[in-house]
Amino acid sequence: MLNLDDYMISIPDFPEPGIIFRDITGILHDADAFHEAIDQMAEKVKDLEFDKVIGAESRGFILGSPIAYKLNKPFVLIRKKGKLPRKTISTKYDLEYGSAEIEMHADAIEPGQKVLLVDDLLATGGTLKASADLIERAGGIVTGIVVLVELAGLKGRDKLDKYRMDSCIVYSGK
Repeated sequence: MLNLDDYMISIPDFPEPGIIFRDITGILHDADAFHEAIDQMAEKVKDLEFDKVIGAESRGFILGSPIAYKLNKPFVLIRKKGKLPRKTISTKYDLEYGSAEIEMHADAIEPGQKVLLVDDLLATGGTLKASADLIERAGGIVTGIVVLVELAGLKGRDKLDKYRMDSCIVYSGK
């Protein structure tokens, strides 16, 4: 088993001084590491019951799609506002430096369907919380959330404490 942390790229002082940007592209650029990341994420949720995998734009697509494929589940997109062609439902949420709006197709989830939410990184939890809220407004049930990287120092998990949360790499700092 590969140590995925060995493939992470840490960039100090980006996007501003004092921040260490945790870049997953080192994992994506290595076929063995990418395969290992998908295997580890799928292994973390193997005991969960869910009908669909949902990925948040855009790195949630990169990781969620192969997890859905591996587990033989359908895949649903959560996108930035204005990117989906059919009827959508949306939600607005706050970011560190402003606000954003995400949406998904209104017919993507049937009431009572159980879903696994996937993203690359848990930082402050804003995007994942908004995604979970959107899923629940559509009648879905979030049975779990899995991320590749968690920045535990930013306490994003606190916003998601009602959900089962799994991560492969955890950094204690910000």
